[in-house]
Amino acid sequence: MAIRNIRTEGDEILKKRSKEVDVVDDKIRILIDDMVETMHAQNGVGLAAVQVGILKRILVIDIYDDETPIVKLVNPVIVKTKGEEEVEEGCLSFPNKFAKVKRPTEVTVEGLNENGEKIKIVGKGLLAQALAHEIDHLNGEVFVDKMIPGTLEIINPEE
Repeated sequence: MAIRNIRTEGDEILKKRSKEVDVVDDKIRILIDDMVETMHAQNGVGLAAVQVGILKRILVIDIYDDETPIVKLVNPVIVKTKGEEEVEEGCLSFPNKFAKVKRPTEVTVEGLNENGEKIKIVGKGLLAQALAHEIDHLNGEVFVDKMIPGTLEIINPEE
């Protein structure tokens, strides 16, 4: 496994739509493992492949609650949403920036697991928020484009 470089604000790849994965093979599984390691090294909740410079529809999520296993999804699609709430978000590609966005309170996502098997995940609360955020990345959308005007905060890490 390896920690990969995270693409940050201003990198044009973050605005590109990721491509479907045709075959979930060992190369894809290595990428997924690297993404989990990179996410954990940065204390992130989620990471999309585009954030490490790979335009493939892959995401990983860990909400660190000891009940929800690490989510690893290939070709994820939101098939159903429920409710809406205003939540604060940050992003590893936008270090030290936080803003409020509107997200569904529950999402149902279908995709493939790391073995290429079809799976369905129902996420509520933080997991729903993370799934929506990472799937946005796969569509070339970033949270600052969806933020509620006037809610952007920039935190200076030295303070």
